[in-house]
Amino acid sequence: MIKLRSAMVLPLVAALAAACSKTPEPTATSAPEAPATSKPAAPAEAAPAPKPAPASGQQAGGELAWDAPASFESAPNPNAMRKATYKIKRAAGDTEDAELSVSQAGGSVDANITRWAGQFSQKSDDSPKRTDLKAGDLKVTIVEVKGTFAGSGMPGMPASDPKPNYALLGAIVDTPSGLWFFKMTGPEKTVTGARADFDKLVNSLRLK
Repeated sequence: MIKLRSAMVLPLVAALAAACSKTPEPTATSAPEAPATSKPAAPAEAAPAPKPAPASGQQAGGELAWDAPASFESAPNPNAMRKATYKIKRAAGDTEDAELSVSQAGGSVDANITRWAGQFSQKSDDSPKRTDLKAGDLKVTIVEVKGTFAGSGMPGMPASDPKPNYALLGAIVDTPSGLWFFKMTGPEKTVTGARADFDKLVNSLRLK
């Protein structure tokens, strides 16, 4: 009886040992998700480059350009005929500032010199004084008148009282589109004191 039991136990023990020795199969695991790749941002549109600022004091009208001295203060144009207007601070002892007007009109150089001289009811013996020169390739006529100023005589402008000891310093510029006028009027002392800056402006005249 004992031998029979031993014979039955041995196969059972062997079966249990075989079952325990089996290596468990690995369980399937899901592959890790690949990190999401973000699309590259679209390049921002380049902002338009700012326009360069004009040079200090540079002025232009039509085809003509010039450099206004720092002492010439830009002022509003009183009418549509003006291309530019400047105020020149009065010299010590004078009661008014001088004014420089820039305009374009027809007529000949001689006719406009006569017109300017006619704005003075009394003139000095050497008025009008004329000097012809060149600014680059431009022909320029400098005009000087001294005396009692009676007004511009422009249509629509109010009449002014005669102003003694006044002066006119002007430049008539011959351009392909006609004559340009740079006309400074004011107390003689102020106009004379601004002559150097006026000459600088004339020397800077150029076609655009």
